[in-house]
Amino acid sequence: MKKLTVIDTTLRDGEQSPGVAFSHREKLNIAKHLDQLGVDIIEAGIPVMNMMEQQTIHDILSLGLKADILTWNRLHMKDIKASLEAGAKNLHISVPVSDVHIFKKLRTTRSELLHNLEGVLSYCAENDVNVSVGGEDASRADEDFLAEVFCKGTQYGVKRIRYADTVSVLTPFTTLERIENLIQGMAGKLDISAEDLMNDLLIDFHGHNDFGLGTANALAAFKAGALGISCSVNGLGERAGNTALEEIVMALSLLEEAQVDIKVKEIMRVSKLVEAYSGRTVMESKPIVGKMVFSHESGIHVDGLLKDKRTYCYLDPKILGRRHSYVKGKHSGRSAERI
Repeated sequence: MKKLTVIDTTLRDGEQSPGVAFSHREKLNIAKHLDQLGVDIIEAGIPVMNMMEQQTIHDILSLGLKADILTWNRLHMKDIKASLEAGAKNLHISVPVSDVHIFKKLRTTRSELLHNLEGVLSYCAENDVNVSVGGEDASRADEDFLAEVFCKGTQYGVKRIRYADTVSVLTPFTTLERIENLIQGMAGKLDISAEDLMNDLLIDFHGHNDFGLGTANALAAFKAGALGISCSVNGLGERAGNTALEEIVMALSLLEEAQVDIKVKEIMRVSKLVEAYSGRTVMESKPIVGKMVFSHESGIHVDGLLKDKRTYCYLDPKILGRRHSYVKGKHSGRSAERI
């Protein structure tokens, strides 16, 4: 049975949603609730932003949570130093890997990028911190170069890499293919078997939801071997958001029978908390956490549910600490008399 590693980015990518800004107290409270939920890794923020962010991350680290606390950093030495000043021991380094990012955004070359990566990774190794390397815009990168970047990371002891579909160009079919290609490509470059690679390295998939495929792509990535999924509560994130934590957790546990160590009855509590703090109202029909997703009006459905819940229900609301509700309306029919 494959085990899911949940990397929650509500406090980082989620907060990058336009108009969303968590206070110091809110960030600490969200971190506590994520830890109680059973999240494996909490991506707490970007220390180099300012001193307030550094202090908040320092205070989250001081909570003594079970989850690993991760900081997000660009491929800049000043970012790494800011994380170290905050007291972080788990650093994520985002490396732009597509040519459009390398040539247009950074105005550099592939070889210079690799040189810079070596310098930063060497500095991290000297300071005895755990590093994960992320491929920013990996889904538009040259696959051979992407594998080279990640292999460079393993030479410096990197045990987790992130495949980021930064601008949401993947489908479930291309996601499956790309992750499988990455595993084979890296195994070939390192001259080891794909199985040995997977035993030594956790692949983390970071998806966005611009085409409504955030959960589907994450599901495909997991099936291909990316056993770490970057996600956020309520799917909060830039543009159309990130893979929703509640969706991928429930899909993998119930549809794929993966090992998921999330306390699912706590999902609603955390969802409501993030909804309140972010000011982003969850749609009533939002999968898993929406107000009306276990409500029924159709007479045919109500009749079936009253006889046996399995007729029109696969996801049992009781798992989430929720229950069915029946609404009388235009489509109720005679079944409404039995409600």
